[in-house]
Amino acid sequence: MKIKTKLTLGVGLLFLMIVMLSVISAIYIHQQKSDTEKILTANYNSLEYSKNMMLALDRISLDSTQNYVFKKNLALESKNITENGEKESYQSLVIHFENFLKSRNPENEKLIRNDLIEIMRLNMNAIVQKSDTAIATSQTATTWVISLGTICFIIAFTLLFNLPDTIARPIKELTESIKQIANKNYHERIHFEGSAEFEDLANSFNSMAEKLEEYQSSSVSKQLMDKKRVEMLIANMHDPVIGLDEKNQINFINEEALKISGLVREDLVGKTAAEIAVNNDLLRELLRNASLEEKSEVPMKIFADQKESYFEPEIIPISIIPTGETEKKDAGKVILLRNITAYKELDFAKTNFIATVSHELKTPISSLKMGTQLLKNEKFGILNDQQKELLKSIEEDGDRLLNITGELLNLSQAESGNIRLNIQNCGVSELIKKAVSNNLIVAENKEIQIETDINTEENSTIKADFDKTVWVLNNFLTNAIKHSETGTKIIIKTEHISDKIKFSVQDFGKGINSKYHSKVFDRYFQVPEDFQNGTGLGLAISKNFIEKQGGEIGIESSENEGSIFYFKFSQVH
Repeated sequence: MKIKTKLTLGVGLLFLMIVMLSVISAIYIHQQKSDTEKILTANYNSLEYSKNMMLALDRISLDSTQNYVFKKNLALESKNITENGEKESYQSLVIHFENFLKSRNPENEKLIRNDLIEIMRLNMNAIVQKSDTAIATSQTATTWVISLGTICFIIAFTLLFNLPDTIARPIKELTESIKQIANKNYHERIHFEGSAEFEDLANSFNSMAEKLEEYQSSSVSKQLMDKKRVEMLIANMHDPVIGLDEKNQINFINEEALKISGLVREDLVGKTAAEIAVNNDLLRELLRNASLEEKSEVPMKIFADQKESYFEPEIIPISIIPTGETEKKDAGKVILLRNITAYKELDFAKTNFIATVSHELKTPISSLKMGTQLLKNEKFGILNDQQKELLKSIEEDGDRLLNITGELLNLSQAESGNIRLNIQNCGVSELIKKAVSNNLIVAENKEIQIETDINTEENSTIKADFDKTVWVLNNFLTNAIKHSETGTKIIIKTEHISDKIKFSVQDFGKGINSKYHSKVFDRYFQVPEDFQNGTGLGLAISKNFIEKQGGEIGIESSENEGSIFYFKFSQVH
């Protein structure tokens, strides 16, 4: 039988019994009320009238008004004759009363009293009979209410103890079976009896479990093959790869990673990466990088296979959404070391080549400048205007070539690590004065005013290389003059930022779009504009000089609002 049918029958029968109980109770209550009203209206009033006439008869000889009272109650009694024999007694009473009024002898009075007693007796008997009827009605009503109430209680008790278990037990069994399926126990089966709906549900569940079991059996070999394929792919990668799970245990590690780290695969079983890193410097450094929020741009130099190799570490976090859930969960991370040794060697070769070429070019360029100086000397002959103009152009090109070769040499020194720094205590005001004096003539030629805004103490000092720092300020000022309109101003400023001193150069030119801010310190990069006459190396060299000294360099700029180039150094206390 279906659960719906069981519920309909049980609840419907209970509802029907309650309705019957209510109707029968109402009927019997109404009947008992009717019997009670009959006793009060029919019999009790007749007794009251008879009593009043009896009292009036006793006092009629003493009080003439009692004659009126007797007649009044006699008239009322004539309207309340309800019992068998009461009418005859009433008619006899009327005759005897009339005779009594004509002749008040004791015999007529006695007959009146007998008639009144008879009327009272008839109504008293009627009261007893009606009371018995009311009691019987009450007993019958009680029997019906108890019977129907008992049946309702039995039905409700049966539903209470049987229906919840009938519904809850299969649901509980189904829940447990679903948990077994979720734990990949596809042999689980359920069997329900007595309910068509749950039998259908059990059949559907068992069919699903069989299909899952069949699918698992058919896909195990495929899963194993896929797993082996991934393992072989990782094992044959030329870059070192280390996989960590959410508990920081090493899940997989390829031969390249074992080779450069000096680890043995057998020693990794059952241990966390932190435990292994205690005795392994490389893994300790990788874990430290993995915990940092910002990725390090400096490649790692590792000595392996009897040579130095360069690797770029990349930490790839792994997160998954488990089946049936909505939130991502951490599933570990993969540490990938990209081997950039070949690119680094090419970069070194390029840097050495640039340094060699720049160094070799400086000699002929210097000779060229010396030749132009000699030609300008009138001892060797007087030049005409065209020759002077040509000589001026040659001299300007020589200066430009000399600046380019100087920048290339500085860049190659910074990149190769061969840059020589003379770190000492440098006065802030002295650095500003030197940079301003170096660029004062160029600024005056363009009618640009250089303003200084020194917000530090007069004797403030920083730890830096004086010449390299002045070179950076010169580069900032040169760029500011080049990108400023004639008649404007440039502000060179120093200020305290926490425990550091910030040097900044502000111009009021076209400014630089924010999308180029991350590229302005790259080598050979120039902001797109209508006219360019630089090499794109000055800011890259400035970045190298400042960072090699432990400083920080940056830019604040927006279009049509000018630019601020700055660097920061720790103050010497």
